[in-house]
Amino acid sequence: MDDFYQVLFHNSFLTYINSSIVLSSAMEIAHFMGFMLLVGSIAIVDLRVLGVAGRNRTVASLAEDLFPWMWTGFAFALVSGFVMFAGDAPDFGHSWIFQVKVLWIIVALIFGIAVQWKISSWESPESASMPIGAKLLALISLILWIVAILVSVEVPAISGVS
Repeated sequence: MDDFYQVLFHNSFLTYINSSIVLSSAMEIAHFMGFMLLVGSIAIVDLRVLGVAGRNRTVASLAEDLFPWMWTGFAFALVSGFVMFAGDAPDFGHSWIFQVKVLWIIVALIFGIAVQWKISSWESPESASMPIGAKLLALISLILWIVAILVSVEVPAISGVS
């Protein structure tokens, strides 16, 4: 992996982006905006499954409107995160807290996708409320994203890599 980290770190295009104040700032903004779209849309759907938000709409209708934003946010976060990672790849690659962050985000994303895939089977015209399993999955998804955000905020503070 060290060779891969070095290739990324010394890539002239990625180095140019990361050494430019304007471009690196744009990457950080894209990263934050991407996560806001990703986590925000997942959280709204999770809260709707829990019966806390958006009760005037069906879960399927709300999810249909929000999940394209979720995937757009994911794409922005992934691409900008990769570019920012490349700027300090040797340091980030060996940082245990960064690895925990990435793993936690992957697990949270899996739960968010699970909610997305199951929504159509949970909603039935006969029942006004969601099954308890759906609510549990949505709650776990919310908790995972809250922890992912907290872990992500601490990566620069703990690892010293910014």
